[in-house]
Amino acid sequence: MEREVRQILADKVSGHLCGGWLLVAEHLRLGTWDLLCGWAGYPTERVEPRLALQLVHEAAICAKGLRAGRTMSNRGGFELTNGLPFIATDTSIHELLNEHTVAEAIKVQVALGKIRRASGCFQANVLAIDPHRVQSYSKRRMRKHAAKPEKRRVKVAQTFWLLDTDTNQPICFTTGTAARTVTEATPELLDIATEILAPQDTAYHVMADMEHYSAEIFDDVIPRPHFELMVPMANTQSLRKQMAMIPESDFTPRWAGFATLKREYELKRGQLGPCYQFAQRSGEIKNDWRFKAYLSTSNNDEVQALCDEYPKRWHVEEFFNFDQSLGWDRAGTMNLNIRYGGWTMALIAQAAVHGIRKRLGAPYNTWNATHMANEVFQGLDGDVRVKGDTIVVTYYNAPNVEILRGHYQNLPAKLECEGVDPRIPWLYGFKLDFCFR
Repeated sequence: MEREVRQILADKVSGHLCGGWLLVAEHLRLGTWDLLCGWAGYPTERVEPRLALQLVHEAAICAKGLRAGRTMSNRGGFELTNGLPFIATDTSIHELLNEHTVAEAIKVQVALGKIRRASGCFQANVLAIDPHRVQSYSKRRMRKHAAKPEKRRVKVAQTFWLLDTDTNQPICFTTGTAARTVTEATPELLDIATEILAPQDTAYHVMADMEHYSAEIFDDVIPRPHFELMVPMANTQSLRKQMAMIPESDFTPRWAGFATLKREYELKRGQLGPCYQFAQRSGEIKNDWRFKAYLSTSNNDEVQALCDEYPKRWHVEEFFNFDQSLGWDRAGTMNLNIRYGGWTMALIAQAAVHGIRKRLGAPYNTWNATHMANEVFQGLDGDVRVKGDTIVVTYYNAPNVEILRGHYQNLPAKLECEGVDPRIPWLYGFKLDFCFR
């Protein structure tokens, strides 16, 4: 395998997939190779970690469909970025993923999360927890879900996410069959997050949607000293009547047309407590009053919770729209080992792509995953050659060339200044540099 890779490099390669080499630089900074070797359970010399790296790069370029139907060989060295002289087949990838359990994928998530926490990717003040469901066309019999009450129920594949709302970066996720509920998934998510964030004296404010309004979830969160949960209460006729019966003087006016209330609240079927109800009243005239209520495990300031913290929950939807095409918008199998492993590789890809966006700044940091894949990873024409102990990737007529040159030309020296070994372990110790023409 090494001889074939060296031969391809000696022959030189050109094509439009040269942008994928930018990911290699980010992997060195992120420590991706150690994560993949640990997950695969094999040392650097083996092919298995390289197959996993192919999965990561396929996610980054938003590749879909059967591998046999794609044309990625000899298009700029895509296979070489994985340390391979070939593109692995669907069968090989399927067998690799099927050999590894859900627990092993979770360990990768935890290790990746700790690396990202140490590098400042998480502020972890306000977190958002949310399920993400995509339609499945499996012929299996399974529970069906409806996105809205008026929508038709369909089969779905689902994931459950925990997101840092200040940086819009995913901390971790879990998955399961279509029958799994948020009540069952939330404790596992918080357990994984506890390992990643290693909280000391901090209490993280977790914002969730109405689906998380259950006594079981509140009973699980209340004993956790480092998590405080806030969930909206269903706007039922009973709640509206309850709000209308509260004396006007119990609400504290905050500004014109807005008043708030905080009080202890006993959750039906809840075994632990206390919980606190945060209520907001909108409107100046009594006949125009509108009420919303939320349930929280904490006795925090309700104005900050209602006006500043809870609106950040919508950042989780922005994350899905921004990055779901990395692989979380589709599910090709109901085998949880395969699905969990594949989606965890996509999580590594997301971390690498985010690193590139953050490093390059505007306009790259506003591009979603599909745009990045089309314009950068599959949109840069160039060639790949070897010069001494260094692989040199040359880009021709690259857009925003001065931005790229400033971050990637003389890359080995830049990496050494950052304390990163510039040698690429899956490419047999070669270094990587870039040239722009």
